[in-house]
Amino acid sequence: MSFLPVPAANSLEPSCPAVRLLAAFLSGRKAETIKAYRADLEDFQAFVKAGSLSDAAQSIIASAPGDANAQALAYKTHLLERGLSAATVNRRLAALRSLVKLGRTLGLIPWTLEIQGMKSETYRDTKGPGRSGFRDMLHALNKRHDAKGTRDRAILRCLFNLGLRRKEVIGLDLDDFNSDAGTVAVLGKGRTEKVALTLPAETRAAILSWLAIRGLAPGPLFHSLDPAKKGSGRLTGMGLYQSVRAAGEQVGIKTRPHGLRHAGITEALDVTRGNIRAVQKFSRHKDVRVLERYDDNRLDLAGEVASKLPQVCRTIRPREVVSSNNEQTFFATVSS
Repeated sequence: MSFLPVPAANSLEPSCPAVRLLAAFLSGRKAETIKAYRADLEDFQAFVKAGSLSDAAQSIIASAPGDANAQALAYKTHLLERGLSAATVNRRLAALRSLVKLGRTLGLIPWTLEIQGMKSETYRDTKGPGRSGFRDMLHALNKRHDAKGTRDRAILRCLFNLGLRRKEVIGLDLDDFNSDAGTVAVLGKGRTEKVALTLPAETRAAILSWLAIRGLAPGPLFHSLDPAKKGSGRLTGMGLYQSVRAAGEQVGIKTRPHGLRHAGITEALDVTRGNIRAVQKFSRHKDVRVLERYDDNRLDLAGEVASKLPQVCRTIRPREVVSSNNEQTFFATVSS
């Protein structure tokens, strides 16, 4: 199968449609979103052996609809052959489709990519370390009074008691914390404005204990304690991940930040007796169906039904032997 040749990088002037398309596609987005999109598009760039992202985009928008879709299908096959997860394959195809869709919106091309992603089932593991695991981790940190132990204890409280995501935690600034009101302002996933969340008393106390060590200088609420950064740099996502993992390993638990969020949401469903609408306010999920998955996993309805089947089978009587006359009557009835 052959596609249109990829133009040389030096042949692409600022007036080139591919350059304008990429500029429009990446503009107005958050830095992390741009980074993620670039990584996905650069993977496609490597697949088509283009010299730049503009060259890769040009190889798509300069093609006929059938050739472009064939190229996208070949890319999807390439991703699957590499053994990538369904989520990764879908994300990279979605980035490509979004780029082409914008090209159509801008009048650069009259068609769209029709190649769809894979069916994937998310949120299979929604329990995390559970309430007991969280308590064990917290108990271990309560024995420590150093800066890291105090900081990590406040972080664990935010992840479990508020159901915050990793990015939401590391994005907190000192100004987001209102001790008098007992709230913290959080920039949620896919949101453009921060929302004030009410802090449980234990979470507020944990943050105040950390601030007694951190101080009240403006800046990130949770900063790195790496001596090389002199305590001034914001805690990174990897730094948070490593802190949570280390706290779990100390008590024999393998977990991650999102696992504590899972555990908090599952516990919220328990204490509200499965009030999905109420817990949606807590978890800030846009799609209530995600919480239905949490609730199903919490109750393990499938496991409950499966456990009852052997009991039912034991009550079934052995099938009676059908006589030859009955067989003839049966088949005659079916034939008619």
